[in-house]
Amino acid sequence: QVQPVESGGGLLQAGGSLRLSCAASGGTFSRHDVTWFRQLPGQQDHNREWVATITWTDGTTAYGDSVKGRFTISRDDAKDTVYLQMNNLTPEDTAVYYCRARKIDRPIDYYWGQGTRVTVSS
Repeated sequence: QVQPVESGGGLLQAGGSLRLSCAASGGTFSRHDVTWFRQLPGQQDHNREWVATITWTDGTTAYGDSVKGRFTISRDDAKDTVYLQMNNLTPEDTAVYYCRARKIDRPIDYYWGQGTRVTVSS
């Protein structure tokens, strides 16, 4: 089974940009939809906010309202990695960002990464 591994988090000032990576480990993202979620400070695990999804079949992307127009999800199949480009960051984007890979053939099978922390200061 694939294990997503996130990286790229950090501390930056409002208005800045950051690119997160989600790499496949122990398997491949082949035939998996990949989604970024985030867990805001004080938020429970089961209330993680959906950020963006990219589908396996045709690369269709979708975004949560709070990030639409500022964030871009993409994938590099050669590197088996999914990216989240985040622009014009605000303190409200401060969160731990998680990557989840879900099998398109068996949607009840999904795998979470360990998360990467993003802190945006004002």
